[in-house]
Amino acid sequence: MNGFINLLKPAGMSSAYAVGAVKKKFNMPCGHMGTLDPMAEGVLPVGVGRASRLFQYLTEKRKSYKARFKFGLITDTLDTTGVTENTCAHIPSQEEIEGALGAFKGVIEQIPPRYSAKCVGGKRGYKLARQGVDFTPAPARVEVFDFYCIGKTGEDEYEFNIECGGGVYIRSLARDLAAACGSLAVMSALTRTRSGVFDYESGVKLEEFVQSISPEKYLIPPQNTLSYESVVLSKAQAERILNGIFDYRTEKGGLFKVFCEEEFWGVGEAAGGILKIKTYVR
Repeated sequence: MNGFINLLKPAGMSSAYAVGAVKKKFNMPCGHMGTLDPMAEGVLPVGVGRASRLFQYLTEKRKSYKARFKFGLITDTLDTTGVTENTCAHIPSQEEIEGALGAFKGVIEQIPPRYSAKCVGGKRGYKLARQGVDFTPAPARVEVFDFYCIGKTGEDEYEFNIECGGGVYIRSLARDLAAACGSLAVMSALTRTRSGVFDYESGVKLEEFVQSISPEKYLIPPQNTLSYESVVLSKAQAERILNGIFDYRTEKGGLFKVFCEEEFWGVGEAAGGILKIKTYVR
């Protein structure tokens, strides 16, 4: 059994725990693409069986979020679960915020939160932070495609829509946007509404998935997540490729979805007119 579950993780649960629930349901290896913070909810793509090998080919890594930022304080975790480190009286207006947003669109340099999975000297940042080690994570170049303010949701809180590439920390955006407005802020809520080809509307809530007597109905065929052209091999051609005889020829180069008749075998790559299978999921 191979495929993907477009899982909707609830807030208050680690990504690892959510994936563990899928693993237990299918009784087979599973992996996930793009960790969500425990306080966050939303789209968490889970690869079942050998489908996890295909995460590297899901090149559309664009992600969409709906986030809330609470202004007037900063915590050690950059969200409302942490310990308050400082406060301020200035709560920016929506006009101030909208005037500052332009600097956070496009390719930017961002310093990850200290409480994150980023490695510093070979150790995870959150482990060093918990040990009380004083350090600053190295800045990373990330891309933000869209970032706009929806409106005010409380006396000191605003809601935002964010579309970005991989590696962007929404908690860091809260910190840096507030600094640009002469204030402080933390992330107070986060929902991931899209991760690549997986969106919130077509996802399944974890509780619904776990309670289902036929969870395989939520399994998305791995080939349905890939946008490459297809190559269909006969059984004889596939057998020759398996034996290291790469005589299947194609005029086009690049990556392909490879089928043996109607069975999806994996991702192949053609170079110099010769096709080789790079990743098997059969």
